[in-house]
Amino acid sequence: QVQLEESGGGLVQAGGSLRLSCAVSGITSSSVPMGWFRQAPGKEREFVAVISRAGIITYFADSVKGRFTISRDNAKNTVSLQMNSLKPEDTAIYYCAARSQGWTGRYYDPNQYNYWGQGTQVTVSS
Repeated sequence: QVQLEESGGGLVQAGGSLRLSCAVSGITSSSVPMGWFRQAPGKEREFVAVISRAGIITYFADSVKGRFTISRDNAKNTVSLQMNSLKPEDTAIYYCAARSQGWTGRYYDPNQYNYWGQGTQVTVSS
């Protein structure tokens, strides 16, 4: 049974930083690309970042580019999202996701991912 579990969310002031982690079990994380998505109240789930199986390829949403980084530790079966210079508009529930079918050019589409965590709340105060 594949499970993804996010941690590291919380309340932070604008300009601050948070580091989210996603622990993967039931599948070897190095065999799947991993993504981070977020969903704010009343909005659709949106792409944040993605990392390839070996961690060589990464992509970011324009809204977070230059502020967020994504990394993975395949030995520990974890994927992390380092979020710096946080803004109130970054407030959302953040989800990690895995795609067992491998890399896709539609990495920004949440429908391309078949495993999801339960999410972790990130709140940025102004």
